[in-house]
Amino acid sequence: MHVIADLCVVPIGVGVSVSKYVAACEKVLKDAGLETHLHAYGTNVQGEWDVVFAAVKRCHEVVHEMGAPRVSSTLRFGTRIDRKQTMGDKVRSVERKL
Repeated sequence: MHVIADLCVVPIGVGVSVSKYVAACEKVLKDAGLETHLHAYGTNVQGEWDVVFAAVKRCHEVVHEMGAPRVSSTLRFGTRIDRKQTMGDKVRSVERKL
């Protein structure tokens, strides 16, 4: 099943700057072959369900391996079976209405 998700991974206990942890998660998502779009407060991700959720798990593992004692994530996701839809399709649909 295809899924589009919005993921925000927050390492806790590592100081104020978290960009190196975000970059590590971005690499995990890319290495998994997922299409992503980084934004100011997270990353949009699309791909097959099992691949997306395995990559989310791997993000947590990698951030812990980097020394973060705690990791908190928010994840919103959706699926549809009536037609194929990409992240770009969703954005273009709204932009056409502006």
